[in-house]
Amino acid sequence: MTEKDIFDITIIGAGPVGLFASTYAHMRQAKTQIIESLPEIGGQVGTLYPTKKIYDVAGFAGISGEHLVKQLSNQASQFNPDIKLNETVLSFVKEADFFKIQTSKRITYSRTIIITAGIGSFQPRKLTIPNATEFEDQSLFYNISNPDNFSNKEIAIAGGGDSAIDWANELSIITNQIHMIHRRDTFRALEYSVSKLKETNTIFETPFVIQSLSKKEGRLAILLKHSKDNINKTIIVDNLLVNYGYLSDNKIIRKWGLLMNKKLLSVNSEMETSTPGIFAAGDIVSYPGKVALITSGFGEAPTAVTSALSYINPKTSRTIHSTQLIKQNTKN
Repeated sequence: MTEKDIFDITIIGAGPVGLFASTYAHMRQAKTQIIESLPEIGGQVGTLYPTKKIYDVAGFAGISGEHLVKQLSNQASQFNPDIKLNETVLSFVKEADFFKIQTSKRITYSRTIIITAGIGSFQPRKLTIPNATEFEDQSLFYNISNPDNFSNKEIAIAGGGDSAIDWANELSIITNQIHMIHRRDTFRALEYSVSKLKETNTIFETPFVIQSLSKKEGRLAILLKHSKDNINKTIIVDNLLVNYGYLSDNKIIRKWGLLMNKKLLSVNSEMETSTPGIFAAGDIVSYPGKVALITSGFGEAPTAVTSALSYINPKTSRTIHSTQLIKQNTKN
């Protein structure tokens, strides 16, 4: 390990706040990396609410999670950020003037750490039938990275919440047919979204649960069991998308030995945790008066970055930004 192997800032979590923290860190010319446990950037917003409108982001009357993440990604990409996906931070220890970080794939080094892990790591609720794993990433999916992969296909979507209905509405435009599978006759999603979906040619398979999966002539056969009566039926589709929600888990964060307020990290006004050199921002933090909005996280991110740089070099200015430079030039 040499000096060039040490990052100034390691950001844990590539959700909206993590992406903006990366952008601001690069604006401050800090050598920065992002480590994300999921296979894609966007965090909870990008994964759970890709097509839903978000109304608490300043400057937008309403913006979908997907569009927000795309804009943040475009903003960050001008600096060619070093983003590691599908990689989980397991632990870190302080050595000399840097942290030695152990991930699920490697050991890396950083002078400071900023945790923007949102609600923690989360995984999709999966089908509990025995052979489900045999079909994953082939004809069974829990996330959608490219909707065009379902174009002109007959698909089934299982779930009754906003995410399932939102995806059904979006995919109904490009698919040949959608079968909507839900264990109840009513859905938990917004009434408007459900009403909109009912205006399409979607077939509502309710109240049914998935009993088994099998292959049939190169396609996917789904055996459905009526949730009330002893009735079974089989539908044949090209793909199955399961949206049963997500299981959040911050047990790894709890093992890091940082002071927590219930399930959240306690930070001071500089966004520093109980361990010097480790900062946090976004939904994962707790402090008096905290407002749990994405916009709040966007404000906390520059504070965390500036505090991290001040930790590395106490002489670093805490007030560098374009508008201030304009004011200074005007005075001169």
